[in-house]
Amino acid sequence: MATLSQTKELFRRADAVCFDVDSTVIKEEGIDELAKFCGVGDAVTEMTRKAMGGSMTFKTALNERLSIIRCSREQVNKLITDHPPQLTPGIRELVDRLHQRNIKVFLISGGFRCIVEHVATRLDIPLPHVYANRLKFYFNGEYAGFDESQPTAETGGKGKVINMLKEQHGFKNVVMIGDGATDLEAYPPASAFIGFGGNVVRQQVKEKSSWYVTSFGELLKELENI
Repeated sequence: MATLSQTKELFRRADAVCFDVDSTVIKEEGIDELAKFCGVGDAVTEMTRKAMGGSMTFKTALNERLSIIRCSREQVNKLITDHPPQLTPGIRELVDRLHQRNIKVFLISGGFRCIVEHVATRLDIPLPHVYANRLKFYFNGEYAGFDESQPTAETGGKGKVINMLKEQHGFKNVVMIGDGATDLEAYPPASAFIGFGGNVVRQQVKEKSSWYVTSFGELLKELENI
């Protein structure tokens, strides 16, 4: 594991920074918000906690939660319109600063592309830089499952995306930032991992992070040390 000073150095010299979305870039867990909106919040929140704690495979947890929610396309669209995701304080400034320094920014999420694209647009992150799960709907708009072929539907999927980015773009230094077990397991292949506890602290992640921050201001400050 990289030391604190090595992690900070890798962050300052990053070619690309990849952010988790739920409870990192945004304050909430998108799937929990969708469940609440569809009236099955409690059952799904408990399963999310198990998934983030690493006690069941990600795909199993995703499948089971979506089987309970069974959201329609109309419900998803209404959620985004009526309850747009709340950006975590400081994320807009951090992404702007990274872009100014010509560091590529990616969103890699186990959440849903329709919600994550909305977040990306608000942060001026190009949509091809979004990797997330795709919900499937029948022609009448009813829930039809999710695209299980997406790497983000798998345990270890975020690492697969980072490997792919390194191959496609020739990135040497890729930093992953996130709050959960699925983010931590992306390092390696990520060159460094920064644990984020600004919305929720997951003890397992905190203990295994050489650099753990609770606000994006700490990362902005580090970029000024160049």
